[in-house]
Amino acid sequence: MSNEFVFDLVSNAMRTTLTVAGPLLLTALVVGVSVSILQAVTQIQEQTLTFVPKLAAIALVSFALLPWLLTQLVTFLVEVLNAIPVVTS
Repeated sequence: MSNEFVFDLVSNAMRTTLTVAGPLLLTALVVGVSVSILQAVTQIQEQTLTFVPKLAAIALVSFALLPWLLTQLVTFLVEVLNAIPVVTS
């Protein structure tokens, strides 16, 4: 197992992680900032007001992107499983 192989494997793992987590984190960021601005304007300081909209938005985005997210994860898994003969030799 060469250093290049390990680097490529870790690089692909990080890329897949960012690809899968990116849309969910971006959704949480946008909703969180929007709710914070709304709280600042209305001076309502309720903790559940920040949590529930983020949870609902992430759930909606997760369900909407589920086929694409699973495709990304399965593609990475297939690449890793196909690399097993290279690792064992």
